[in-house]
Amino acid sequence: MAANYNEKSKFLVIGATGYLGKYMVKASVSLGYPTYAYVRPINPNTSPSKLQLHKEFESLGITIFQGELNDHDKLVHVFKQVDVVISVLALPQVMDQLNIIKAIKEAGNIKRFIPSEFGTEIDSTKGLPPFDALLERKRKIRRATEDAGIPFTFVAANSFAAYFVDYLIRPHEKRQEVVVYGSGEAKAVLSYEEDVAAYTIKAGMDPRVENRLIICRAPGHVTTQLDLISSWEKKTGRTLKRVHVSEEEILKLSETLPYPDNVPVSILHNIFIKGDQMSFELTDNDLEASKLYPDYNYTSVDDLLNICLVSPPETKLTALY
Repeated sequence: MAANYNEKSKFLVIGATGYLGKYMVKASVSLGYPTYAYVRPINPNTSPSKLQLHKEFESLGITIFQGELNDHDKLVHVFKQVDVVISVLALPQVMDQLNIIKAIKEAGNIKRFIPSEFGTEIDSTKGLPPFDALLERKRKIRRATEDAGIPFTFVAANSFAAYFVDYLIRPHEKRQEVVVYGSGEAKAVLSYEEDVAAYTIKAGMDPRVENRLIICRAPGHVTTQLDLISSWEKKTGRTLKRVHVSEEEILKLSETLPYPDNVPVSILHNIFIKGDQMSFELTDNDLEASKLYPDYNYTSVDDLLNICLVSPPETKLTALY
């Protein structure tokens, strides 16, 4: 069935000023959709960076709604004005999506809901307890979405490329050594944030992906730590000392560190030691984003490294969980 895009469909992004949110908003605008943002109300404690994003959104013609996620009537009022709802809430707010689901059901007009996932495919993998506890929250939102009977699309983007390239090789710091988790040979999927946003917006009104899961696993996004480091060495002409952190060390830290400090090490184990993102084969029935939208020119890991040579990504290395 061919994709049927309605240029007049209205897209609402919840969590628009967050890490992925700004990419999602800009992708919606660039693809020509009327775009709306639902954000927390501005107050004296609102950060300058958030205020700047508000101004940038307004300059792009984005309609901004300010409200809380527990304001049911406000959510219903906003939802009645749009067609597609995309949540990009961070993990601490994941369970607040139950309020979104309830409001979507009452509004009765939403053509597609895309809940906040955008990471490892949660129904096909299992992490160490600190990480799996967070994945379980996302699984609960999936089940609640399905049970509500509202049209949905789930997006498993795996790992954010700009974030993890910056985390793993710190291109802006010109370090002489690099940390390698485990053997460094586990395959991971590093999907460029702009690609994730573009695929998500394209899926928003695509009938082929209604009530389906999309997985971002383009060939150019698949790499290992060792391949990533070697590629960076070739591009920069520098040799980096590899400092290995063993799986045993990571497992111990996941068990001894207090919450939430035990979460990042559990994530690193899942992605770069266990290799969970590539632990299962995609079948002909699975929807892989780059195959669904072959005309979209995605940014490979190698492309991103070339970008880093000129302008290293300015990602805030704050926890994405």
